[in-house]
Amino acid sequence: MLGHKLRGRYQIVQQLGLGGGFGATYIACDTDRPGNPKCLVKQLKPRTNDPNTLQIAQRFFKQEAEIQEELGNHDQIPRLLAYFEENQEFYLVQEFIEGHDLRQELPPLANRLTEVETIKLLTEILEVLAFVHRQGVIHRDIKPANIMRRQDGKIVLIDFGAVKKVRGLEVNQQGQTVTVAIGTLGYMPSEQAAGEPQYSSDVYAVGVIGIQALTGIYPDPSQGSKLPRDPQTGEIVWRDQARVSPELANILDRMVRYHFGGRYQSAESALQALRQISHPNHTFTHLKLRSSTSRWKWLIPVGIVAVLASVFVAIRSGQEPEKFIPYENSNYGIKIKYPASWQLQIKEIDVLGVTEVVTFISPRQSETDKFQEKLNIDIEKFSGTLAESKELFVDEIKNTLPEAQIINTSSTTLAYKQANQIIYTGKDEDTKLKNLQIWTLRGDKAYIITYTAAIDDYDEFIKTVNEMIMSFEIN
Repeated sequence: MLGHKLRGRYQIVQQLGLGGGFGATYIACDTDRPGNPKCLVKQLKPRTNDPNTLQIAQRFFKQEAEIQEELGNHDQIPRLLAYFEENQEFYLVQEFIEGHDLRQELPPLANRLTEVETIKLLTEILEVLAFVHRQGVIHRDIKPANIMRRQDGKIVLIDFGAVKKVRGLEVNQQGQTVTVAIGTLGYMPSEQAAGEPQYSSDVYAVGVIGIQALTGIYPDPSQGSKLPRDPQTGEIVWRDQARVSPELANILDRMVRYHFGGRYQSAESALQALRQISHPNHTFTHLKLRSSTSRWKWLIPVGIVAVLASVFVAIRSGQEPEKFIPYENSNYGIKIKYPASWQLQIKEIDVLGVTEVVTFISPRQSETDKFQEKLNIDIEKFSGTLAESKELFVDEIKNTLPEAQIINTSSTTLAYKQANQIIYTGKDEDTKLKNLQIWTLRGDKAYIITYTAAIDDYDEFIKTVNEMIMSFEIN
């Protein structure tokens, strides 16, 4: 192929890598453009001469090229320059990215990253991946080799599956075309290995990259190295091999959950979680306040010190992370973590098949605070499907809550299981309320968490409530 000119335009000047039986990757010069700029040429060739398989492969290739055309409008995704068939072989021509791939920045070729460096790297990757997911595309092969660091320092996501999808077409000994799982061992979760990738499969791969960066463990079993797993749950066990904050560790654990239902369901969700812990003022504000107070306390009259101290405490309470403590009810097989500042009310009251197990109540924000936000956990007998339960709960809300209005219904996860959630507003006497109800089914029971807040205070507590919901477990 070296020296060959494809389509009378793309002059092959260098072979980058072999692709086994499906083809190869080359650097070419575009002789139709001023300066003959470099481009990347992928040659695709299924491992069979069967006409039916070739036809399917061509259709897949065209489909992938169309996706690449759409995604290439993003600055951090290579632009598609051409796709065509020549001499019964398929070719895809892309923008050439000057730079290096992330293998050069991660163990075993480089040192471990710090927590700050890891958060920055994951954020950079997820920002591009979130765009991909918004276009309805699952990458399916996120790994350091497919993430480039361009010369301008930006991350570029490459290899969007044209080769991978066509490679998925194999012919067995009986001459039948079968589908082969797409992905790379170590970065590929179980559902993807089974041929059923989800958006959260990409999130899993990014999480593994984060763990690799922090621990130094190269997660490729084919190279004799892999991340250790809990033999009972299948979860990756890694925290003891890295110095990392609980906040980042919790995010990474959720990104790499063994069951896809327990993960962040998209790159955007994981990205938002990382941004919450990487706020530039999150760590240092209260330390500056504390040092200032210690300097002043011997120089200011006692009365003024008292006033300043009360202001300081109020400010600190808004800056310090909330301390969470565990609650467990063995009678009903549930666990949850809740803020230490919230009041716990154990109920265990059974009313018409609904058990009100426990309520957590927020502290008063001021003396004029007329409504204290709360989170309830209820267990209800229910033998139908999740879809049927949604219809039932929507009807209940409309029929029992004055001025009820459904804002949103959606699918989510709770306690690592498929779940539904409803956001709705209503009225309790003179107070306008906003509610989040999320539930999942297990056996003949529905496990229901309901957050209720004054409508103007809903957003103030939602981050805390989401942390509580994420910690919820059913034994």
